[in-house]
Amino acid sequence: MTFLSDAVRRIKPSATLSISQKARELTAAGRSIIILSTGDPDYSTPENVKNAAVSAIQNREIKYTAVAGIPQLRRAICEKFKRENNLEYNSSEIIVSTGGKQVLFNAFIASLNQGDEVIIPAPYWVSYPDMVSLCGGTPVIARPSNEDNFKLTPAELRRIISPKTKWLLLNSPCNPSGATYNRSELLGLGEALLENPHVWLLSDDIYEHLVYDNAKFATIVQLFPELRKRTLIVNGVSKGYAMTGWRIGYGAGPEWFIKAMDLVQGQQTSSACSVAQWAALEALNGPQSILQEYRRDYEQRRNLVVALLNSIDGIRCHRPQGAFYVFPSCRLVAGKTAPSGRLIRNDDEFAEELLEEESVAVVPGSAFGLPFHFRITYSVSVDDLREGCMRIERFCSNLR
Repeated sequence: MTFLSDAVRRIKPSATLSISQKARELTAAGRSIIILSTGDPDYSTPENVKNAAVSAIQNREIKYTAVAGIPQLRRAICEKFKRENNLEYNSSEIIVSTGGKQVLFNAFIASLNQGDEVIIPAPYWVSYPDMVSLCGGTPVIARPSNEDNFKLTPAELRRIISPKTKWLLLNSPCNPSGATYNRSELLGLGEALLENPHVWLLSDDIYEHLVYDNAKFATIVQLFPELRKRTLIVNGVSKGYAMTGWRIGYGAGPEWFIKAMDLVQGQQTSSACSVAQWAALEALNGPQSILQEYRRDYEQRRNLVVALLNSIDGIRCHRPQGAFYVFPSCRLVAGKTAPSGRLIRNDDEFAEELLEEESVAVVPGSAFGLPFHFRITYSVSVDDLREGCMRIERFCSNLR
């Protein structure tokens, strides 16, 4: 008999966190590691946001808040949806949580029963399938028909929907691929959802503000207002405002479902950090020009890293339109031998040897459900990007 629950034994450690931890350990041991594995902006949080947190402390805004968040922040989120997405929400349809991750957990705990299925397009953020499994559901992985596109098609969605399907989880722009659905693609998926009224949409929009090439962000509810009653939008301030450590995410959905999520959170963490909520309020209500500055800089870094990777023999890199990741293929180097004498049979071994030989930390694509790829974040300095790509090129050129 084991002491651990079946739920815990169903899940795996986060690959991104595991690799980052190993990279930190090697750095502490004296190795010069280029860490391209962690999706954490290298910018500091904007000064006005930090000052708002200081003011909150000085004004003694340091007590428990309502589980779903302070009223001011929930109203600001409604205003954000109206201003940026032309969507109308009331404060009662908003929940503030400890990061977007908790919003997802709240939703799954509040809705999933044993055997319920959640469709997750690959490549996916590493935590999605384990969250579903931990909450008693069954992740159903939809594979892309075109590995240079990384997007779910309406035909594949229709094929994979079953009577047990409860959610489609759609992340656009996507972590890890950067794939971003345009309005035409969202129209096709929305029509498939309309045909299946038992399926809810969980729209993870956390990278909303990081869309490039003059493209405009879109979410399905904008195109199909009738889907609003069975859609939960997940967003937060972590990525766009460089506030990962502040841990503020939020969800928007039908009032009755938000109340269920509030019930779950009330028995879990209660409210998110009060000071961080006031900081998030300033992020949403304060000057928004910083978003454009970040976006322009990330776009330049994307252009750089795509060009550098595509110049490496054996590496092929799709040009993503959003987020701050690239997801290159290493399929052409599989079957070659590293300088250590190890045969590289898959992306896991590619990433392991790259870290050992050249001290570059990347995340293997298998962790995201799509083997023979690896993820690089370009939310790091240009110097680290150049150095990391130079080491990857050297590593690949030494393969035999």
